[in-house]
Amino acid sequence: MGKSINLLEGKITPTLVKLAIPIMGTSLIQMGYNLVDMIWIGRLGSGAVAAVGAAGLFMIMAYGVTCIPKIGGQVSIAQSLGCDKKNSAVRYASASLQIGVFLGLIFGFICILFNRQMIDFFKLSGDSVIKNARIYLVIVCGLVIFQVLDQVIGSIFNAMGNTVITFKVTTIGLLINLVLDPMLIFGIGPFPRLEVAGAAIATVLAQVIVFIIYLNVAIKEEVIFRKIRILRKCSKESYFTIFRIGLPSAMHEVIFSSISMVIARLIAGYGDAAIAVQKVGGQIESMSWMMAGGFSVAINTFIAQNYGAGRLDRLEKGFKSAFIIMSVWGLFTSFLLMVFPGFFFRIFINEPDVIPMGIDYLRIIALSEIFMCMEGVATGAFQGLGKTVYPSICSVIFNLFRIPAAIFLSRTSLGLNGIWWALTISCVLKGTVIPLWYISIFRKVKKSMSKNVSLS
Repeated sequence: MGKSINLLEGKITPTLVKLAIPIMGTSLIQMGYNLVDMIWIGRLGSGAVAAVGAAGLFMIMAYGVTCIPKIGGQVSIAQSLGCDKKNSAVRYASASLQIGVFLGLIFGFICILFNRQMIDFFKLSGDSVIKNARIYLVIVCGLVIFQVLDQVIGSIFNAMGNTVITFKVTTIGLLINLVLDPMLIFGIGPFPRLEVAGAAIATVLAQVIVFIIYLNVAIKEEVIFRKIRILRKCSKESYFTIFRIGLPSAMHEVIFSSISMVIARLIAGYGDAAIAVQKVGGQIESMSWMMAGGFSVAINTFIAQNYGAGRLDRLEKGFKSAFIIMSVWGLFTSFLLMVFPGFFFRIFINEPDVIPMGIDYLRIIALSEIFMCMEGVATGAFQGLGKTVYPSICSVIFNLFRIPAAIFLSRTSLGLNGIWWALTISCVLKGTVIPLWYISIFRKVKKSMSKNVSLS
């Protein structure tokens, strides 16, 4: 279904692009899941969008939890493969899957048990909005284990340089979701009209089918997957390494989602329509940060394998190539959102009183797109080196800055737009500081690696 790319030899930019394109395609497909939901849910009105938007913030938190086995496993596996330690790669793969199963079950149980308290946090105004938010949360987050396992299995294939498989399988999942969404939301054919619940069920069914396809592909793969013994306990060292590498990224994502919830509560003070604007606007701008996230995974794998192999020259050139490519993409998306905000927003919501709010959001957030892309590349490079603490610390600091900035700016004449400006400013700061910090840290790594080579 796809072959692994040799990341240790050959021209760097073509190799990196060949690795990154399927990952970015996968990111676009994953974005497509959310966009398809938003397009159809938007037809139900801004109240339904607000419900999904509030519950969807817990999916961001679930993604944060997934970062432990996903990031920790991917980096450990890629570095092991880079230095030709295949048995170690198998152990890390087994451990990451076991951790994923455990965390997915725990998170899902919590969402089912405390769904009312979790949704009450946002102080949503309409009873139907609250009810739909709870339903969506229970279905999608309650069964989040399938999303977790899909992410972890995909990260193992990515670590091997086999990014095409992840792209193909995720594409199949999108097509399934594309068909099921309107059928279950609006009750087409033999299906009842389930509205928000239908969107949630369609998403979960697509994730389950993706998981089944992944299993079918994995049992035929001989380097890692056929050697995995999921019920066999791994060494403490394997678990510790995965947690050491993955936990900082996970904590960053969990804190980020918590901050987003606080911001969402501030936004809710302007009405459910404001929540809907952020949800839809976030999905539209995701064409930038999802691509940046995809390239971040690519540079993560590229850096990790070459770092494990001691290929110092390829580390530096790979980062420069990725940085230039994503900077160009960031400028392009900034242009689109700045010039055509109304066109993009009307795809999802056509309510006249909501559209001007959406246009303001997109034009303000457009200024941050290139900085999101630069942050994504630098974060992926940090992760490839196994130094996940640095970008996590920086992101947490500037994300926390959003809360006081949003409170202060929203109390000025900017009003709701002050919150959007707080988000943009924090992105600009992260996209400036993290790349500069990576360059500084890499110089130290370069000096250390050069010294070790000369001594040997």
